[in-house]
This record gives sequence, structure tokens and C-alpha cells, in this order.
Amino acid sequence: MKTNPVPAAPQEVARAFVALADTLVSGFDVIDFLQHLSERCVELLEVDAAGILVTDQRGHLRFMAASSEQTRLLELFQLQDEQGPCLDCFHDGAAVHCADLGHQDAVRRWPRFAPEARHSGFAAVSALPMRLRTEVIGAMNLFRARPGAMASEQVELGQAMADIATIGLLQERAIRQNQILSEQLQGALNSRVVIEQAKGVLAERHDCSMQQAFTALRGHARDHNLRLTDLARALVSRSLDPAELDLLATRLTGDPPG
Repeated sequence: MKTNPVPAAPQEVARAFVALADTLVSGFDVIDFLQHLSERCVELLEVDAAGILVTDQRGHLRFMAASSEQTRLLELFQLQDEQGPCLDCFHDGAAVHCADLGHQDAVRRWPRFAPEARHSGFAAVSALPMRLRTEVIGAMNLFRARPGAMASEQVELGQAMADIATIGLLQERAIRQNQILSEQLQGALNSRVVIEQAKGVLAERHDCSMQQAFTALRGHARDHNLRLTDLARALVSRSLDPAELDLLATRLTGDPPG
């Protein structure tokens, strides 16, 4: 645990922001990025430990990074008990400050978390939201070993660091979502090509229209609980079971299998 914190020099702050920005553009790794953030918080904000909780795809808070193992366990305790400054900060979208975790107000507010935090060696905490406009995606806990309010300039610096992290995470999620949508679109386009090929095979084989061929394919897939694309691909690759071929022919010609 850090002791006797020294205010960060402007050069150190600048280097930290450059490092955070560099992490965003060069091989972005969410876990490494947030771990780096938690460690820089301890170095720059005159705090003894930092922990970060971020939402998953379903909007549930999950532990992501901590400056120490002790802090990691405390963050997990907070999530398990559904009680603590990080959760309040996330739900309200506003900073939460507690200058003395031993004070009756803190114990009344967090009857399980406050004693656990003190048992872990922390006497004060501030939780800053990871928020962009109205979207809140997590919170950052800043723990101190001694009671006392966090200096306003440190709160502002910490919030700026949380803001950078939020932008980075939202950017990463947008890129990942775009990749998923792109892959889904490409998959749909590929499926459409296979279906058109299968329609052509049926139309030529049974001297019917493309619309009739598609209706037969679609009806057969639905009646037999098959994916249309899988049926079309099997037909084009000539791997479709002969019995299935006969059923398709019957749909098109109305004649029973010979």
C-alpha cells in the first residue's frame, strides 16, 4: 500500500495522459488499459489504491482492474454484497465521496462494505463515474489509508482520467459492434449467394421459375426445421440426401417420388 503520497508534477500528468492515449490506438487491450489506468491513479492522485468496475454487454457491473490484490478482493466483495460507493456512483451517475469510512454515516450507508474496507486498511474512499453524457458504463474507486476529503484538484484530475477511459472503452465497443455487424452482413450476403445458386439448380433441373424454386426451398426448410442457407448449400454442393431431393421435386412437380 502506498504511503506518504506526493503531488504529481505536471510532466508526470502529461506523460500519463499521453500513455493512456497511446494505449487507445496501438493494439487496444481492455484489461491492460484499465490495469494501467488503476496504477496511474495511485501514482498521480495521492490515493493508496484504485479499483475499476465496468458494465458488461448486459449492463451488469463487473470487476475489471485494481492496483492491488487487496483492492481486487474488496471490489469483488462490493459486487457480491451489492453495496458500496462504486455501485452508488454507477447507479446515480455522480461522484460519491466518503472522508471517513468509520463515521456512523458511512456505516449506516454501507453497513457491510464500510467495515470490510476498514479491515482492508482503508479509511476513506471516492468513487468517480465513468460516464459520457448520459451513458454510464462503470465507476472508479479511489481508496485512501487515512481519513480526510480528497482535494478538489485531485478529484478533477481523476475524473479527467476516468473520462478518457470511458471514451476509449466506448470506442472499443463501437468498433467491436461494427465488426460484428459487418460479419453478420457479410454472412447474410454469402447466404444470399448460395440461395440464388440453389434456386438456379432447381429451376434448371425441374424447368420451373426462380420464384417457384425459392418457394419450394423455403417451404421444405420450414417443414423440416432446417436453415434455408444450410439446405441451399447442401443442394449446391450435391451433398443433399436423395430423399430430400425427391421431396423437393414433389413440391415443384406435384408428382410423387418415382
